Amino acid sequence: MRWLAVVVMAVALGGCSDPPSGSTNPAAERGRQIYLAQCVSCHGPDPASAGPIGPPIKGTPPEVIESKVVRGTYPPGYKPKRPTAAMPPIAALAPDVPALVEFLK
Repeated sequence: MRWLAVVVMAVALGGCSDPPSGSTNPAAERGRQIYLAQCVSCHGPDPASAGPIGPPIKGTPPEVIESKVVRGTYPPGYKPKRPTAAMPPIAALAPDVPALVEFLK
């Protein structure tokens, strides 16, 4: 019976750990969902690592994300990590750019 109390206590304490990254910030969670739906196929599941087509994008400046996602271009003076034009603009995501930026911080 003592082992049952230990198991119950372990399960109860396991629920007290820190929440997963981004789960406490609704904007970051929305950005994560957008990333998984729109970006993961090219940039890979981890935005800090290079994907099969796209470069790592974690920490990308907001103006670069907004320009590249909405217009398909880089802001003036920005030197891209990869000189390709493979990423198409997705203008419909313009309202969600702040959430995507929040996730990629």
